[in-house]
Amino acid sequence: MNKQKRILVTGASKGIGQAIALELAKQKYDIIAHYNSDEPGIDETLKLIKNSEGSGKKLRFDVSNRKECRSALATEIERHGAFYGIVCNAGIARDAAFPMMSDDDWDSVMSTNLGGFYNVIKPNLMSMIAAKKGRIIVMSSVSGITGNRGQVNYSATKAGLIGATKSLAVELAKRNITVNCVAPGLIDTGMLSEEQIQHAKGLIPMQRIGRPEEVAGLVGFLMSEASSYITRQVISINGGMV
Repeated sequence: MNKQKRILVTGASKGIGQAIALELAKQKYDIIAHYNSDEPGIDETLKLIKNSEGSGKKLRFDVSNRKECRSALATEIERHGAFYGIVCNAGIARDAAFPMMSDDDWDSVMSTNLGGFYNVIKPNLMSMIAAKKGRIIVMSSVSGITGNRGQVNYSATKAGLIGATKSLAVELAKRNITVNCVAPGLIDTGMLSEEQIQHAKGLIPMQRIGRPEEVAGLVGFLMSEASSYITRQVISINGGMV
């Protein structure tokens, strides 16, 4: 049983993060569903978890705010002990052609996506190392592998997360803590127009976009005992995109 294994899922109020939280709850992990501002969304996530007979609660903090992260996570660890798993999913995009990109477009994406990795994972590491077990899963993107027009900032952070994941995996391997990256391609989170979807199909050998549940299934496997010899990997889930 996984009932006593607690997992933190950041950015769990919608889309891929919500699907991951629900999938892991179905596998009988105890979910700490993180959000920053979307309280109706996180309440919906917890409702779905409850309806699936899972357990979970919400935890609010801004992943780009180091002090806020440390305070919230230290309190949680002090009260309930180390997390077994962390899914570092929270992130933002501020797309613009690079010559037109504002300083805020650059800085906010950097501090949330890449800074969030440091701010969320580092406060958890000593307790996970002491427990001598754990899973860390970092959500990257196809944009971090191939690059994408209008996403110099976003692609830079997602590529940076791949490098950070690979390095951290080496450091933690002998501690029985695996660290892996999941790199989704185009996933239907309700934010793409029909025109965008039709255009995307031409780039994808499977000729469809993915579903959040498919990404969540991969995360569920990487969190399981069956994945105990998999670490330092970047696993793409993108319908065959190069």
